[in-house]
Amino acid sequence: MKNKTVAIKKRLFKEIAQLRDERGFIRAGLPRYNRLFGRDSLIVSWQLLNIDSKICQKTLEILAKLQGKKTNKDNEEEPGKILHETGLKKKFNPEIPNLLFPYYGSVDSTLWFLILFSFYFRKTKDRKFLKKYWPNVLSSLNWLINYGDKDNDLFLEYKRENPKGLFHQGWKDSLKNHLKISPPVAIVEVQGYQYLALKKIAKLSRTLSDRKLEKALILRAENLKKRFNERFWMKKEKYFALALDKNKKQKKTITSNPGHLLFTGIVETRKVAGVAKRLFQKDLWTPYGIRTLSTKESDFDHYSSHLGSVWPHDNWIIAQGMKKLGYKTEYLKIKKALLRVYKKLGFLPEFYGIVNNDIILEMEKPICYPQAWASGALLNFLS
Repeated sequence: MKNKTVAIKKRLFKEIAQLRDERGFIRAGLPRYNRLFGRDSLIVSWQLLNIDSKICQKTLEILAKLQGKKTNKDNEEEPGKILHETGLKKKFNPEIPNLLFPYYGSVDSTLWFLILFSFYFRKTKDRKFLKKYWPNVLSSLNWLINYGDKDNDLFLEYKRENPKGLFHQGWKDSLKNHLKISPPVAIVEVQGYQYLALKKIAKLSRTLSDRKLEKALILRAENLKKRFNERFWMKKEKYFALALDKNKKQKKTITSNPGHLLFTGIVETRKVAGVAKRLFQKDLWTPYGIRTLSTKESDFDHYSSHLGSVWPHDNWIIAQGMKKLGYKTEYLKIKKALLRVYKKLGFLPEFYGIVNNDIILEMEKPICYPQAWASGALLNFLS
């Protein structure tokens, strides 16, 4: 068993090496996503932080360099915003024709930038790096408050500015309204990311002796937590709604998204156990991981990328919350589920469907492999 695990780790290291760009960051995946993604590259930096912190450093550096500087509706750039993706050497997006690179249509890349900035400093204690890129941190905070929260209700929302761009701009992104939510959309997991980013950057502010900023960020975080637990909590379902729509009405859908909240600290203590338990009920849990959408929902589809399939990185993020909160059994269940997939297929896809307890791969030709945040998830579990 130990020899098999060592062999799998070697293959995973090889997969990550295939995706490592000469500039140090990890490209999202081959062959379709052979470029820099804000969200993907930052998450895989977290997965690999204890293995090679240089990856996180280089990722933060290049994203800081490409940070939004102006308002441009064509590519959805805003001051302080971290990009969704760019081809670096390409002018146009091959996935979205006529859409300019870099493209900034992401509500959470900026939050991941702040979170990983704090994680990187905690790991390395690199004060020179902290001071050099602190202006980029402040710019990201400015985006969060003045652009991400345009209606000043503390929640971050998205609504595409370019009709050719992404309609949904959280990690379950799409050109179409597949989530059936009217924008501006306040997606659930993003509020948790915001809370953690505020808390972590407040701590860094103290390191730099900026007590005024520290207090302001902590106050926003505390108010956000209170309001979030009031507005997103579904009393009947005893679970968090997927989102609030343009009318601040709950999208009462059971998804994996609230699982991301567990590592952020935004969930009230009395609600934590219920959320953790809900993710392992049979409408979400499979032998190969947690589904993106409950089988009880009317639009559930085994084959849909965001409406029923299983994503390794989604499960890994959920597992980080389980580990942080002391749910060791649940953490190990997710770890074993992803390992089971790798042993069965010989690799870990970005996502896969489960039909009659069997794995069904997307009908994409060729299948995207390797995928950074899938390989990174299992490598982190095994390291």
